[in-house]
Amino acid sequence: MQFKLKFFLPVLLLLFSAPVFAQVSPGSLGDPVFTFDFGSGNTPQFPITSYTYVAGSCPEDGSYSLSKTETGCHDDTWHRVLKDHTGNDGYMMVVNADTAKGKEFFSKQSTIEGTNVGVLCENTKYEFSAYILNLIKAGQNGFIEPRISFIFETLGGERIGFPYTVDVHATSDPNGWLKYATYITTPHGETAVVVKMVNDAPGGNGNDLLLDDIAFRPYGPIVQAGFDGKATATEQKACEGDMATDTIKADVGPEYTAPAYQWQNSTDDGYTWANITNETNTTLIIPPHPSQLGNYQYRLVVAEEGNINSLSCRVYSNPVTIKVTSYPNPPEFPPVPVCEGDVLRLPATGGVSYKWTLPDSSVITQNPLIIPYASMADKGLYKVEIISAANCSTFRDVTVTVNPKPVVTIDPIQPICKGSSGTRLTASVNEAGPYTYSWLPATGLSDANASNPMASPNISTLYTVIATNSITTCSDTTQIRVEVLDLPVANAGNDKKIFEGQSIKLDGTATGDIATYTWSPPDYLDDPHSPTPMASPPHNMPYLLTVTSTNGCGTDADGVFVRVYQKIVIPSTFTPNNDGVNDIWNIEALETYPLGTITVYTRNGKQVFQSKGYGKPWDGKLNGALLPTGTYYYVIDLKNDTPNLSGWVLLVR
Repeated sequence: MQFKLKFFLPVLLLLFSAPVFAQVSPGSLGDPVFTFDFGSGNTPQFPITSYTYVAGSCPEDGSYSLSKTETGCHDDTWHRVLKDHTGNDGYMMVVNADTAKGKEFFSKQSTIEGTNVGVLCENTKYEFSAYILNLIKAGQNGFIEPRISFIFETLGGERIGFPYTVDVHATSDPNGWLKYATYITTPHGETAVVVKMVNDAPGGNGNDLLLDDIAFRPYGPIVQAGFDGKATATEQKACEGDMATDTIKADVGPEYTAPAYQWQNSTDDGYTWANITNETNTTLIIPPHPSQLGNYQYRLVVAEEGNINSLSCRVYSNPVTIKVTSYPNPPEFPPVPVCEGDVLRLPATGGVSYKWTLPDSSVITQNPLIIPYASMADKGLYKVEIISAANCSTFRDVTVTVNPKPVVTIDPIQPICKGSSGTRLTASVNEAGPYTYSWLPATGLSDANASNPMASPNISTLYTVIATNSITTCSDTTQIRVEVLDLPVANAGNDKKIFEGQSIKLDGTATGDIATYTWSPPDYLDDPHSPTPMASPPHNMPYLLTVTSTNGCGTDADGVFVRVYQKIVIPSTFTPNNDGVNDIWNIEALETYPLGTITVYTRNGKQVFQSKGYGKPWDGKLNGALLPTGTYYYVIDLKNDTPNLSGWVLLVR
């Protein structure tokens, strides 16, 4: 078999009445007379067929196989099918059509297995159906589509009606199974038929298919049941022990000449059904609901009169269900205390909806019930109706007590000076009772759980106190700020150095709230109450700056020393000619700086003189030799952190 994905599925029999293709006709069905699903697990079910069986899943022309999957044959043109129609680990029939058309590939008698005893009713309509999938992938040209004829015959080989033929079109969906169904009415006197499926298309290039879940079952008029005759009301919920009565009505189509009726019920979700005694019309009244929990289903059996007790000849309405559920059983509520002004929250559980009745008789459907700010008017008895999905109600009560809210206050305080012994914080409540106190933060407090701790923080701090009633646990909070005032800190500035006759500004500063500045002694100061007075002492002088705070946090003092150096007088000319007058370069007061140095240079930078302390003045010589008349340059470093003195001196002979 080259290139041709051909396998043929059994054709559905053509019924005497008008057949329906790939859809379900409007009508009701009965239990299957027979089903054929080709087996499952490790037990395949082999059909009666003129095709040759081959093992595996890739039959050649005129052959079939039974397989759970179809994945290894002609993957370029065949679908990859990973399960049968129902997906229950079952088998399906893989058909590769014979090159000769018209060959029968499925046949089944509607008799009891192994006998010729008929199980059908004469003059009764039946549906024959099968699920078929074209194995050829859609979108490919030149392939033959399966053409299946459904044929019905009597056990004697007489045709019933005409064959019904359907074309099985290609699909792009590997799970695109379609139900193909047609209908037959059994002739008078016939209680058994033979159903056949024949492939009317040739094989060789396509015509390959899968077949599964073949069924033959009674078909009758539409039978629609519902509560009070409403087609959409097929399920109703009831409460355990409810004494209500329900009425189920069924509408039955006109196809039966003399219809008979029988109501049935099931308590195992439709697995088994039992007749309800004397309920043989289209209306069923259920007095009262079943008292035990569970699902109770009801359906109407309909058949021609005389066939009502034959399983192979009757049809059924849709099931109508009463679900008996229990009442909610939530826990009892303990009494609920709440503090005045707090949130009152009452949560109910166990239902799908709730109705709260408040002490003032108002009704609220909110759950949980929330009152944001409880007041004394909110105390009392609350009732809640807890309603299940089946509208079953259980009631619960809860008593709410509203406890008064305490009011805590703190006595006023004054600011404190930093580093002082602090201030006492005194909290009190407006009513008697056992109260506990908690202060936050605890930093700087002598006891964070006392009603009156001492507060000695280093910085201004906002304290919060929580006062709690030990019995009701109701609490209140308030706050107080302890202002910490800075101590005054004086800074007289760095020590100063000046030469005799000079003036200098003192750099006094202070931190804190300063009321006054005072320098002592006030001598030689232009303003002894200014933080930065001008000082003109003629000699070394210590000064003390005292500052006073404006907030009563005391005083502070700091000192500064003004060093006064003697004034140096530097002559600009001297005449070392041994006439006894101005023979040396006499620099007045230079000898008072014993660490000071003086260096003299020529115009060209040559050093001609250097001395430390200037104990012996310069006489105009270098190494005992007279220097010529001229201008010389000097640098004087007093070694007292004052700027160097420099200039020139004229030597005249």
